[in-house]
Amino acid sequence: MQKQTFNDLKAIQTRLPDWIIKSIPKHENIDELLEIVMDLGRPPEARFLGSSYQLGEKEITSNDIDHVIENISQFGNDNRAGIERTLHRISAIKNRNEKIVGLTIRIGRAVFGTINIIEDLIMTGKSILLLGPPGVGKTTMLREIARVLSDTGNKRVVIVDTSNEIAGDGDIPHPSIGRSRRMQVKTPEKQHSVMIEAVENHMPEVIVIDEIGTELEAEASRTIAERGVQLVATAHGNTLHNLILNPTLSDLIGGIETVTLGDIEARRRGSQKTVLERTSPPTFEILVEIQGWNELIIHENVSDVVDTLLRGNKYTPEVRKINESGEIQTTKPTLEVETSQKMLTKSNESFPKLSSTSETENLVLKNIKILPYGVNKGKLEQCIINSYGPFKIVSTMEESDLIVTTKHFYKRRTKALSEAEKKEKPVYVLRKNTAIQIQQFLTAILRNKNIQQNSHEHESNIAMADAKNGVSKIENGFSKVELNPQGSHIRKLQHELIKKQGLLSASAGNEPNRKVIIYNP
Repeated sequence: MQKQTFNDLKAIQTRLPDWIIKSIPKHENIDELLEIVMDLGRPPEARFLGSSYQLGEKEITSNDIDHVIENISQFGNDNRAGIERTLHRISAIKNRNEKIVGLTIRIGRAVFGTINIIEDLIMTGKSILLLGPPGVGKTTMLREIARVLSDTGNKRVVIVDTSNEIAGDGDIPHPSIGRSRRMQVKTPEKQHSVMIEAVENHMPEVIVIDEIGTELEAEASRTIAERGVQLVATAHGNTLHNLILNPTLSDLIGGIETVTLGDIEARRRGSQKTVLERTSPPTFEILVEIQGWNELIIHENVSDVVDTLLRGNKYTPEVRKINESGEIQTTKPTLEVETSQKMLTKSNESFPKLSSTSETENLVLKNIKILPYGVNKGKLEQCIINSYGPFKIVSTMEESDLIVTTKHFYKRRTKALSEAEKKEKPVYVLRKNTAIQIQQFLTAILRNKNIQQNSHEHESNIAMADAKNGVSKIENGFSKVELNPQGSHIRKLQHELIKKQGLLSASAGNEPNRKVIIYNP
């Protein structure tokens, strides 16, 4: 499909003062108009991507602003309003007395043909996150994705429309979203709850969200993804690197935590002692950086990309461009592993690499023996149960494969820890003696290739058995069944199984005790 744009400028023009309307057509690139700015006591401006154009010499008065306000919908708590059955958005600037002294009139466009460049990714069923600066076309692309998935893909699509930006103002959605359904959000603070409501009440296959910006919204996104629903969303931040460094939104790509390594382990890795590691599977499996409507940067496997960057390896992402002939040109991603890894870290302390590697580099699935030193044994035992990993707690240095301790004990440089490092036993240092820290430590160990390859089947079998038992209880008359606490990967498998049985489920609780609850519909 060729790119086609529909902007309905007439709906905007008829709501502006006459003297401003007469000034607008003078600009030669009027079809590329982004917004009109009206500030009290200043001439109005027409803004384009990279430039602006003053609309006459006359200054805006209170009457001019009132004229616009009277011809649009009411402003919400987010100081945004719209024009019914259009995609235009009007944002207000208020003084201390809540009087409106400025308006930003954003031109909404329905653009068809913008997603040809990533249609293959959209149809995979994987969750996709769109990033890009303001005005680059994130919402426009999101709108067409919803239409294509609902009409061409025949999916049940629900749009969570916080400011009516995706589907337009009014109770009847704009036709550009196709067969997609739209749920309006009263205030931005309620977006996360409406996201969950959409899944629980309307059985969507796809949820479309614009501007994930808070921790609650990030948590809601993870909950939705765990239930097997495809997510398509935008987020604050221009690049993947922005998200890695954003403590609020990093959970969208798996969460980033600081991990302190022991001396020997740091030397073995050839890294600094304090490193950043991904703590869980990413909510979004694919990430797209929008450079413009005709150029995108694609990160098709977010988990691998994030791990690569955190290990300090060089990574060149896939780039897709549309040339003048309308053809899509693709540059395939490349990976270059550096011999001396530069980990993203908050510490400047580094160590030389050992000439020989530790024997524990290739830990065997059935024999991961952990010696806790200053770490609560009860908490460790519970976390091992929750992880379903091949771990065993031992009491002596000789029989252990690795040692886990806390920052407090490690700083004391005790004889036992010094002895462990002399024997080249890996020493893992936790910041605090908490269940969350312990769970993250176990997750990091499980990410070892030799473990991960063999443990997935083990985890899946246990998860499925627990979920099947819960389904049987529901079929026998139970109204609600709580499953055992699991990690996010296992919960996702359980949600998928429960969904196939025609039942409802939700995740509840805090990590590491978060669990799946099955409901009788």
